[in-house]
Amino acid sequence: MSDALPETPDLSGRVALVTGASRGIGYFVAKELAAAGAHVIAVARTVGGLEELDDEIREAGGQATLVPLDLVDMAGIDRLGGVIHERWGKLDVLVANAAILGVIAPVGHVEAKVFEKVMAVNVTATWRTIRSVDPLLRLSDAGRAILMSSGAAHSARAYWGPYAASKAAVEALSRSWADETKNTALKVNCVNPGATRTAMRAQAMPGENPETLPHPSEIARKILPLASPALTQTGAIFEARESRFVHYRMPE
Repeated sequence: MSDALPETPDLSGRVALVTGASRGIGYFVAKELAAAGAHVIAVARTVGGLEELDDEIREAGGQATLVPLDLVDMAGIDRLGGVIHERWGKLDVLVANAAILGVIAPVGHVEAKVFEKVMAVNVTATWRTIRSVDPLLRLSDAGRAILMSSGAAHSARAYWGPYAASKAAVEALSRSWADETKNTALKVNCVNPGATRTAMRAQAMPGENPETLPHPSEIARKILPLASPALTQTGAIFEARESRFVHYRMPE
């Protein structure tokens, strides 16, 4: 890590919210947070995946609260913030991981309903989650927000338009939020996980050999230190494969 964070921070007594926790990177980040001592609030649509996660966390001696929720239910996201406040009075870690790919197609060929769903899940639900838990993260002595992005936000490759646009929007939200909170204890960063052996990657690149890609558990271990109370970085992108922060600059 660029600022010498502990690989396994002590998160005992801390509360962490993970969206998209039923599979992929979100699943393994939730496991890592729980193993480090955090109580994990795991949010996802898929109840079976959440129950499997809960079993694994409990078998390892950790604690989790399961929240079956489709993140297009914006009122449900609002209620979640209220419930967290009532039960714990704060939130220490947010991992905004839930996202969908949509479709790989020319921009002009994307159906309106597909584009709108990508924006609803990847952008609007992320903003709504931020809005719901921002006050709770500010009540923590070391609030940490980790928003999952993608290299697609910058490469803007052909046929990746909706997904690339959604992740660029998430990064813009993250940067504004980081700037708003730079004089507080809250630290806000994006993560570029890089190509990872997930269902979304298989959907995007069906001809690729998944064995050539890192397992999501490997990426999750690299992301975990961003939840550390010792973190000082904010408003940056964490390149997970390289375990380093990179910084924004104006286009030239």
